[in-house]
Amino acid sequence: MIDLIIRNARVVWTAGEADVVCGTGMSQLSVMDRADVGVDGGRIAFCKPDAGQRARHEIDADGRVLLPGFVDCHTHMCWAGSRLDEWERRLEGASYLELLEAGGGIMSTVRAVRAAREDELAELLLARLEAALSEGTTTVEVKSGYGLNTESELKMLRAIDAAAARWQGTVVKTACIGHAIDPDEPRAIERTIEETLPAVHEAFPHVPIDAYCEQGAWSLEDCLRLFDRAIALGHPCRVHADQFHALGMTSAAVERRFVSVDHLEASTADEVRTLAGSSTLGVLLPCSGFHVDGRYADGRRLIDAGGAVAIGSNCNPGSAPCLSMPMTMALAVRFCRLRPSEAIAAATVNGARVLGLSDRGRVRPGERADLVLLGAKDERVLSHDFGSRAVDVVICKGRIVRSGQ
Repeated sequence: MIDLIIRNARVVWTAGEADVVCGTGMSQLSVMDRADVGVDGGRIAFCKPDAGQRARHEIDADGRVLLPGFVDCHTHMCWAGSRLDEWERRLEGASYLELLEAGGGIMSTVRAVRAAREDELAELLLARLEAALSEGTTTVEVKSGYGLNTESELKMLRAIDAAAARWQGTVVKTACIGHAIDPDEPRAIERTIEETLPAVHEAFPHVPIDAYCEQGAWSLEDCLRLFDRAIALGHPCRVHADQFHALGMTSAAVERRFVSVDHLEASTADEVRTLAGSSTLGVLLPCSGFHVDGRYADGRRLIDAGGAVAIGSNCNPGSAPCLSMPMTMALAVRFCRLRPSEAIAAATVNGARVLGLSDRGRVRPGERADLVLLGAKDERVLSHDFGSRAVDVVICKGRIVRSGQ
C-alpha cells in the first residue's frame, strides 16, 4: 500500500526528456486524459491508467487537470514595511524620481528592512510563502537585496533560511547584493564588492549572486566587476537586465554562462538572438509591466528564436505585489505572447532549471511529488482565467498541504 493515489486525472506536463525545454519544445505537452498518479515516499511512483493499487489516501480527480507544482523562480518576497502611500502618490501623478527625492522608492524598503529584526523578516516571509502555496507555488526563489550593506544582507539571507525551514515547499535563496546603490554610502559599489561579497561567500559559499544592471542602479562595468569576482569564488550568477535600457549586460551574461537574464523588456533583436543561442535562460516578469508601466518582454520572439523561457512573479513591495503564478501565467500569455502550453513549461520545468533543480517540473516516476490539482478539466484555464483561485489541491513532497475538497 502506497501513500497517495490521485485517480481519474487529466495529467499534463511538458513533453521531452531534456532538463531545459526551448523553442518549439516549450509548446509540446504530454497529456493523459484519464490516469492514476501514485505517490510514495515523497516521489511519484507511477502515472498510468486504471492502476489497481491501493493507497492510504486517495483523491478522485474526476477528470480535473493534474500538473507539476508551480516554480516561481524570481521573487523579492523578503521585505518589511509598505509602499502603499507611494503607490497612491504615483496614481496621482508623482514620478519615480520625485518619490526617490522624497526618500521613497526602494530606499524606503531598505530602511524598513534594516530596522526589522531577523525573526520579524522571517515571519513576514513565511506568511507570503503560505499565500503563494495556496496559489499552487511549491518551489520559490527568494532574493535578498533590501539590505544594501553587509550586516543587513546577511540578516536577510538568514531570515530566508529560517522561513524556509518552517515552510512545506522548497525555497532557493539568492544574494541580490547588487540590487541598488545606497545614496548615503559614497563607496557603495566598492564596499559591496570588497566587503559584502566576501562575507556572503563565507556564510553561504554556493548561493547565486544577482545584481540590477540599469541606469540609476549598477552600471555594466560595476556589475561585471562584481560578477567576475563572484565567479572566481565559485558562485553561479543571475542578473536583472534590459528592463528599461539595453546596456550590453545580456551579451556579457551569455559570454559568462550565467544561469539566467531576467526582465528583458528592452532587449534588442541581436541580444534576443544571442540569448536564444545560449544555455542561459530568459526569465520574464510580466507582473512588473502590469503594475508599473505597461512594458513587457517579448517572449514570443525569444521562443521563436529557439530560446528557453521561464517566468516569475517578481513579487516585491514596489513594482510587482503579486504572489500568484496563475496570474503571472495569464499575463505572460496576454502580453509576453506565450502560448498557454508554453506558459506551463515556463512556470514548471524551466523555472526549476533556473533554480538548479532537476527533480521536479514533470509528472513522471522518480520526480519529487510536488503537484497541483486544478478545479478545471482543461489546462488552458490557467492562462484564460484571472483573479480567481484556479487550484483545488496542492501536494508538496507527497503530502496534501492545501485542499479545497
